[in-house]
Amino acid sequence: MQYKRILLKLSGEALMGERQYGIDPKRLAEYAEEIKEVIDKEIEVAIVIGGGNIFRGLAGASNGMDRVQGDHMGMLATVINGLALQSALEESGVQTRLQSAIQINEVAEPFIRRRAMRHLEKGRVVIFGGGTGNPYFTTDSAAVLRAIEIEADVILKGTRVDGIYTSDPEKDKNATKFDTITFKDVLTKGLKVMDTTAFTLSQENELPIVVFDMNKKGNLLKLLSGENIGTVVDN
Repeated sequence: MQYKRILLKLSGEALMGERQYGIDPKRLAEYAEEIKEVIDKEIEVAIVIGGGNIFRGLAGASNGMDRVQGDHMGMLATVINGLALQSALEESGVQTRLQSAIQINEVAEPFIRRRAMRHLEKGRVVIFGGGTGNPYFTTDSAAVLRAIEIEADVILKGTRVDGIYTSDPEKDKNATKFDTITFKDVLTKGLKVMDTTAFTLSQENELPIVVFDMNKKGNLLKLLSGENIGTVVDN
């Protein structure tokens, strides 16, 4: 396997499946099976999920809501998604722990770095909810921060697109895909991979990012097996 310990970043919207909002149980079950295949190969998996399928703080702020309140609502949404994924994974027979950056002791452990790493060493999936625990930071930033803290080998950003393109492939049929690209070139070309804070943090800590299509069955395991799936961003 190409990596020993990974951090998988999923968007909240990915959990909607074909729905307009909320969580699609079918999509959850598919993700759980994909992750189980990876765990069976003895790869350590941590996960960060967004909350955009339930609430997005920035969108709330643009509609007149206080930004800090909106971001706190978004953090709670990520915990809801984390609980849903935890349930799906345990249904598939995968031991899972949910850790939250905001204290919700009845439903999730507090985020404790050493405990998280011990869970991973024991073969448990660790889901990090609650973002960074601070407003004004996205779940992309939370993903990079947690990946650095747990000493992950790579961040795998699962999207509905199979990599990074010269322009939006859903709008431009002439867009071409990069197999590999440097952090510097992403910034120079103005390509959207993660928000700037998260991307810079990843660059400074020399933590590679792989953008790939999580919705295509088998892609996660193929990527970890060394197949040319998605786009690798590295120094």
